[in-house]
Amino acid sequence: MSRIAFFPGTFDPPTLGHINVIERSSRLFEKLYVVVAHNINKSCLFTPEERVEMMKESVCHLDNVFVESFSGLSVDYAKKRDCSVMIRGVRSESDFSYEFEIAMTNKLLYPDLEVIFLPTDQNYIILRSSQIKEMVAFGANISKMVPLPVMKYLKMKYPGAH
Repeated sequence: MSRIAFFPGTFDPPTLGHINVIERSSRLFEKLYVVVAHNINKSCLFTPEERVEMMKESVCHLDNVFVESFSGLSVDYAKKRDCSVMIRGVRSESDFSYEFEIAMTNKLLYPDLEVIFLPTDQNYIILRSSQIKEMVAFGANISKMVPLPVMKYLKMKYPGAH
């Protein structure tokens, strides 16, 4: 049985909620890949390379976590890396409903893939990347919502960010 999992997401930008799920998942698996996805349905503020760098800097304290970029279906990434488990972070019932439907579709495409839904800690339940981008654009203090390395990148996009 493989002890390799992956956590795909757009991570535009990574939040402390994402890091919470990654840290907790890293304790459950021998190896965890964080997969920065190229989502054709989303318009991203940061390039895939910037998102990979932000994530690498944010999880560098975790020896068994590896960050990569991938364009394609999550199940294809799982097959490529011999991952048997996909981690999905959920904050609410609506997140779970959405993620459950995607998990069932992925199961049709790759029956050997298991999906684990990991709720974020309560402190991070309200964090959404889209809201963070909006708040920082209007000058809100988001320092308690994103990892320190992410603040550096946000300040490049929004010089008034704090």
